[in-house]
Formats: sequence, structure tokens, C-alpha cells
Amino acid sequence: MKVGVISDTHGLLRPEALAALQGCGRIIHAGDIGKPDILDQLAAIAPLHVVRGNNDLNAPWAAHLADRLSFDLDGWQTLLVHDMADVPAVLDAGTRLVITGHSHKPCMEWRGDRLFLNPGSAGPRRFKLPVTLALLEVQPHSIEPRLVSLLE
Repeated sequence: MKVGVISDTHGLLRPEALAALQGCGRIIHAGDIGKPDILDQLAAIAPLHVVRGNNDLNAPWAAHLADRLSFDLDGWQTLLVHDMADVPAVLDAGTRLVITGHSHKPCMEWRGDRLFLNPGSAGPRRFKLPVTLALLEVQPHSIEPRLVSLLE
């Protein structure tokens, strides 16, 4: 299953991001969405898993969104939070994929058999950081992450 992972759109859903997410079986948004219509556009592509970010906390449209989600992603127990600081110090032994946003810095790091993934920011460019999202190829016994640059 192809899974799109996006974060920190801050109200801007670029055409390049929409194009990169086409064909995904699921989309995960790791917070700082910015506008509710972004979720509508993503949901038109695939089912969503979404958490709110620190910039979404006071938005009435985001009040129903969780701060933390745990779910199964084709056999991969997944924890989704906006900020790495909110990841528990001791994770459930079954958690194999941890997805965060917030820092705007893309990161894919294997720690043992657990993947920590931050897709970076897909919204407005911040400082000189890249504008990215991530795509995952998920199978029950393997996961292949890759970053997708949205701007040259």
C-alpha cells in the first residue's frame, strides 16, 4: 500500500503535494494543518489519519481532532503526534512506526526495528529548509520510506 505522509501545511496545500499524493491508499497529516479545506482536499484522494498541531489548537474547526493517534497501518502499529517532544519516553513494544511533524526538518531514522519519520514541511518555506513530504510503501513485513521534494 502506498501511503502519503504530510505535515506543517500551515494553510498551503501545494499542487505539487496533491500530485505526489495521487494513488495513495491512505494519507497521514502530522499537524499544523492551517485550514479545514486542506483536509477536504486530502480526503478526496484517500482516507486520512490526522492530528492537530500547536498552530491548530485554538481553531474551532480543529477542536474534534486528536493530539495523538495510534492505528494499524497494514500490520505496522503506528503512533502519530505533531511534536517529537510528545512521543512517550517508553513506547509500546508493538509500535513500529512513529510519525511526527513540527520541526519542519525531514527525518527518516531507523532505531532498531522502529522507524521514526518526520516528512518535513509541505507548506510555506521556513528559513532555508526544504519543502517536502514522504511516501511510504507499506507491506506487512516491510516499509520503504522516501522523501519527495516539492520545490527545487
